Amino acid sequence: EQNGHDAVDVGSPFDYAAMARLWVPRRFPKPNEPGHPAAVGELAARCTIALGGRTFVLTTTLRVLPLIADALRGALQSKGSDAEVLVQGSQPRRALLQRFGDGRRRVLVGSQSFWEGIDVPGDALQCVLIDKLPFPPPNDPLVEARVRQIEARRGNPFNEFFVAETAIALKQGCGRLIRTETDAGLLVVCDPRLVQMPYGARLRAALPPMTALDDEARAMEWLAGLAAAH
Repeated sequence: EQNGHDAVDVGSPFDYAAMARLWVPRRFPKPNEPGHPAAVGELAARCTIALGGRTFVLTTTLRVLPLIADALRGALQSKGSDAEVLVQGSQPRRALLQRFGDGRRRVLVGSQSFWEGIDVPGDALQCVLIDKLPFPPPNDPLVEARVRQIEARRGNPFNEFFVAETAIALKQGCGRLIRTETDAGLLVVCDPRLVQMPYGARLRAALPPMTALDDEARAMEWLAGLAAAH
């Protein structure tokens, strides 16, 4: 009790640096480019094959859900994989999660309702891909009202609201990956802005302290190791 009060640092029971990896593909289409959804689907297929299924793709909008799912199916077929693609909306959420959770060769593509409150512990889920940074939609009336409030007091809406909200959502998406102390996995954020833009450092700092990977070969090697241990 050196400074007059007891300080207890509970921290996290998870050893993220050892058990989890973060990969942000740098040479990747930007989210506003037309080829982005297909690139996400093709990358998800490579991850699914390396891991043997057990992969989640989380999309920030419902609009890109079928585009990513179609590209994912096509890429799996062209590589001769029999992995099954489960898509939000094709069955009730609980049924999809039950099918996914049996640990067989399946990949699940979901949007908003799959970002939080989904618990797939253990090695039934070891890879999560997020299509792009989950910024709040600027034309949403609640978002517009919040921006006006911040502007009225001469604040910075982007830093104070958009980046802060994105950090929370990103952490929720990441939370699908590591649920117990023995979980291991890979988080892929298919948005180069996370490493290229100044605000990216703030968003990365909001994530658990996962070990960063810098290229696809290392990411696939990590997944192959998880597959071998499964």
